[in-house]
Amino acid sequence: MRRDLMEILACPVCKGELTLHIEAEEGDEIVAGFLHCAACDERYPIVEGIPNLLPPELRRALEAEQARRGS
Repeated sequence: MRRDLMEILACPVCKGELTLHIEAEEGDEIVAGFLHCAACDERYPIVEGIPNLLPPELRRALEAEQARRGS
C-alpha cells in the first residue's frame, strides 16, 4: 500500500478518518501494519501491501472460514 492512498480511504463502518500504523515497509510500499479508526475503534490489517477494508463481521467470517479450511 502506498501512503498517498490514505488521502482517499475512510472507515467502511462509520466513514471516519483512518490512521496508518506501519509495521514493515519495502521502499515506498507499506507491506504490513494496520489502519485504525478512532471514531469506532476498528482496526483493518495491511497484509502483503493490501489493506483489508472489509467490515469487521465479514472479515471475521472470512478468517473463520479460512481457518476451518486450513488455508
